[in-house]
Amino acid sequence: MKNQLFQLTLVVRDYDEAISFYTEKLGFELLEDTQLSETKRWVRVAPPESDIALLFGKAANEEQKKAIGNQTGGRVFLFMHTSDFDSYYEQLKANDVEIIREPSVEPYGKVCVFSDLYGNLWDLIEPNQVD
Repeated sequence: MKNQLFQLTLVVRDYDEAISFYTEKLGFELLEDTQLSETKRWVRVAPPESDIALLFGKAANEEQKKAIGNQTGGRVFLFMHTSDFDSYYEQLKANDVEIIREPSVEPYGKVCVFSDLYGNLWDLIEPNQVD
């Protein structure tokens, strides 16, 4: 039996602003945008060639609105690997994505921390090559 993560829900304030940020600033692909009801859509985005997608869940009440940008209590929420750290980092800067921690070289690879449009923290990592 094989089990794997398929997608994660990201609580957002607005579908369209989230789509815009993730596709235009982070270079993600819009995988699906299906209207389910008058107020609910099924919106999925992912980096190109990723096996895992983000499903946008528009906050529907005050409790959910409190989670926007703070889904992990201020800790890094998502970790994204890249094969070309320098190019992607320059893309983030060119698109005015907020860099929280500048790049550093760690035992596991090159890393920086950036923030999405809501304040969720991300690690961008180019892992060391394993021989």
